[in-house]
Amino acid sequence: MFFLLAIFAGVMLPIQAGLNSEIGKAVKSPVYGTLISFLVGTLGLLLYMVLTRANWADIKGGFQLPWYYWIGGLLGAVYVAAIIILTPRLGVALTFGITVAAQMIFGVLMDHYGWLGVPEHPINWMRVIGVTMIIGGVALVRAY
Repeated sequence: MFFLLAIFAGVMLPIQAGLNSEIGKAVKSPVYGTLISFLVGTLGLLLYMVLTRANWADIKGGFQLPWYYWIGGLLGAVYVAAIIILTPRLGVALTFGITVAAQMIFGVLMDHYGWLGVPEHPINWMRVIGVTMIIGGVALVRAY
């Protein structure tokens, strides 16, 4: 089930990139395009929480985390703005190829060291080969 959710999320990202890029063009700014994307997402989440009768008191736990955990939202905004800028210039496949390769490289490092509380998974040759294959795929997409 989790693999299907990951596949579904992966399919949505290129679609989101195309839609957000068009919004960015229409408003003549990747920052405004990102703002619109986040506003629509926020409204959607609020509607979901109302419809599912979410326990609003649970949100207090987020305020007990160290300040740097709150940077996650800002990182998401930078990512969406970058996708809005890159997609019309590089195309969807190359944009996501590069970002996925970077995510995998940094993800392997995060797993290895257990940064931010993620479970530790040591770097090994199979992981290095997997990341190398992704980089090779990006090079092929770029070349052809």
